[in-house]
Amino acid sequence: MSYISERRIVVITKRTREDELIKKFNNMAQAAFYVEKMGGDIAEYIEESKVYKESVSASYNQLQYLARVQLIDREYVPNFIFGDDDIVVVIGQDGLVANTLKYLNGQPLIAVNPDPARYDGVLLPFRESDLRTVVREVLSGHRPQKKITMAVAELNDGQNLLAVNDFFIGRRTHVSARYCLKIDGRAENQSSSGIIVSTGLGSTGWLKSVLAGATGIAAYLLRQGIAPTISRPQWDSNFLYYSVREPFPSNITGADLVFGKIGNTPLHIISQMPEDGVIFSDGIEQDFLQFNSGIEAKISVAAKKGYLVV
Repeated sequence: MSYISERRIVVITKRTREDELIKKFNNMAQAAFYVEKMGGDIAEYIEESKVYKESVSASYNQLQYLARVQLIDREYVPNFIFGDDDIVVVIGQDGLVANTLKYLNGQPLIAVNPDPARYDGVLLPFRESDLRTVVREVLSGHRPQKKITMAVAELNDGQNLLAVNDFFIGRRTHVSARYCLKIDGRAENQSSSGIIVSTGLGSTGWLKSVLAGATGIAAYLLRQGIAPTISRPQWDSNFLYYSVREPFPSNITGADLVFGKIGNTPLHIISQMPEDGVIFSDGIEQDFLQFNSGIEAKISVAAKKGYLVV
């Protein structure tokens, strides 16, 4: 088959909830029995899976005459070797887009919303029917792309981790995290539920929840209709925000350095947790670094950028 381009199109897919149930219970009949016994509706899982797989099939049909197409499950993305000239198409939710971007090195990413009725799709501007036109424009260099700022966590043992949306630094379990936080020449020992570090892209996610709670408390305490707010950063903003969750002030821990901006000066965090300390990336529990006593993390804006086709 002759293609209009020698470049490869890598399509990232995911297992559906129906697929995961079948994997767990060996077949659909047992999966249906379990879900319905627990009061669920297996029909919802089946319909969701049907819509998603139809989207994957329709996307492939749009792409197969343009270039060589390779389908990859999200499970294999961390170890997949992307070519410098690859065009990446992600079919899934916003989280799959974010999780894929950090494994790319400048390749353009086209995000498809497979099910607008179920997914808001902040990062999913396209449908299957758009792909042929969009890919042609990417190939010709006429399609705009948004630059995405990432965060990087670098440990003093040589390990590092990227985040497209946010980092969580704390304990793996629901107990208090202990650490020393340093930024802008100031240092403070803290005990908290952990620290969120958010990029501009991630500011509509976890950080938004943190700020919503803080704003509600401030409004109540100040007895005013309008509480202090911050402007939401853009996807390419060259800074990060950090926010400490539920800091606990005591004789040996403080609660002054609880929110701020990470720009030219990185955020340093020294773990004081003997075990179960972690740094999670983008809410994916498989993407983590151990963060136990003696380990120091430097959190800063990553030099690497993501490129989302719009």
